[in-house]
Amino acid sequence: MSPAPRVAIVTGAARGIGAGTAERLAREGRAVAVLDLKEADAQEVVDRITASGGKALAVGCDVSDEEQVQTAVDSVAERLGSPEILVNNAGVLRDNLLFKMSASDWDIVMNVHLRGSFLMSKAVQAYMVKTRWGRIVNLSSSSALGNRGQANYSAAKAGVQGLTKTLAIELGQFGVTANAVAPGFIETDMTRATAERIGIDYEAMKEHQAKQTPVRRTGVPEDIANAVAFFTGEDAGFVSGQVIYVAGGPLD
Repeated sequence: MSPAPRVAIVTGAARGIGAGTAERLAREGRAVAVLDLKEADAQEVVDRITASGGKALAVGCDVSDEEQVQTAVDSVAERLGSPEILVNNAGVLRDNLLFKMSASDWDIVMNVHLRGSFLMSKAVQAYMVKTRWGRIVNLSSSSALGNRGQANYSAAKAGVQGLTKTLAIELGQFGVTANAVAPGFIETDMTRATAERIGIDYEAMKEHQAKQTPVRRTGVPEDIANAVAFFTGEDAGFVSGQVIYVAGGPLD
């Protein structure tokens, strides 16, 4: 009798990097909780996973709400099994130059990216510690190094890196690793929306980004999912507290 599949939770998984990661982990044999703000939005990804023979569950949750997070994680444990893999991917953008950025723009981005990663990690680690095995992967960004018009996003993504390293230090003794993946330019609905907001043709934006990238192309969600798959694998138990930039080349 084969062992039960390890259970993974991927936040912000209804589309883009989150969806690509959820589907990749399902192909790795994981049972995947596809978590997004609205359960209905996550169902399409679940349907694709189950149609391919995988096991998945759609869960609605605001990751910045502590009560919703605890309820969602406990529900996953009850319906799929004890979660041992967590990918904190949920995110939003409220880009603006500092003098135009509202306190609300700051708070929303910090709450989803940083508070959400904290709350999800805190809730899931309780299960990981009991089983003495766990993998936490937090999505940072190349913007953590600083980016014009993204004071909120850059600060949140830099904070995610500090959170990741601290989780690695605190949880390592329980067999739990924590790492971060920092994407460069990835073709998603989010980057398309950014192009529309600033009035730039999306194809032109991608072409410009590709020219600035050593590998001469832009990234796709599968590029990030590949890195997450490594960090969450059975053989990655001695890799913890690391930040890998998946950006098509070195960054300053």
